[in-house]
Amino acid sequence: MGKQILPIFLTVLLITTQTYSQTIESLRQNIEQIINSKNAIVGVAINGVNDKDMLSINGTKHFPMQSVFKFPIALTMLAEIDKGHFSFDQKIDIKKNELLPGLWSPIREKYPEGTTLTVAEILKYTITLSDNVGCDILLKQLGKPQTVETYFSKNNFKDIAIKINEETMQNNWDLQFQNWTTPKEANRILQVFYENKENLLSQRSYDFVWKMMKATQTGKNRLKGQLPEETIVAHKTGWSGQNESTGITAAVNDIGIIFLPDGKYFFISVFVTQSMEDLETNEEIISDIAKAAWDYFSKKQ
Repeated sequence: MGKQILPIFLTVLLITTQTYSQTIESLRQNIEQIINSKNAIVGVAINGVNDKDMLSINGTKHFPMQSVFKFPIALTMLAEIDKGHFSFDQKIDIKKNELLPGLWSPIREKYPEGTTLTVAEILKYTITLSDNVGCDILLKQLGKPQTVETYFSKNNFKDIAIKINEETMQNNWDLQFQNWTTPKEANRILQVFYENKENLLSQRSYDFVWKMMKATQTGKNRLKGQLPEETIVAHKTGWSGQNESTGITAAVNDIGIIFLPDGKYFFISVFVTQSMEDLETNEEIISDIAKAAWDYFSKKQ
């Protein structure tokens, strides 16, 4: 009797494993179909709560971050706040000559003559509205862009480089590639800081950054584009614009956490580079991939 049970058990296990693998493989195939028809290089990393629910495409390739780097900048500033080097209520003077006209800046639009804002206010502008002036003010307070890279390196994140600020990045197309990460590392940063098992952030800093990430107002046609309207997405976007000479777009990115109706969630990072597609198509690549992942994880509930 025992000899009969063992083969049956192994057969059931094999069928279950094959079905599971095929399901994961079907998601990969769906994503590859989305990517293969586009004139662009796309990097994807997806991690479910279950470690087995993972896939990546070009997952270790270096992609320019553009404004995605504002998320690690914010995390570094929050870590400095937790150390007592800054405070949320600390006031920072922003002079008129720092409100550079070539940079995207809701701060400049609201305060064209300069202003004084708290560190918390500057962080909110930087994360939720992707304010470039706010970003560079934070980097100035931290000392230099490499301070952020050093913080992540010390915490065992190796596949991330931050060398220049927004002003430098926006004034020289080629230099943007100095600020890079990989889809897999972007997902790992999201996961480590969201789960916060290593207590890298205090509770106040943790609550602050994830509230801001959920309030992000940029990139509504990317990760969130095709998801149910009530879906909560905590994310950060990046965009290079299009090179007028070559027609190439170097970066249309979105990384974040997508929350399912039952409270479960998955991490997803999508980077589009070297694209000859228009912005609408580049954003559609991201929203198509997010929808495919949403459908997969929703069926697993």
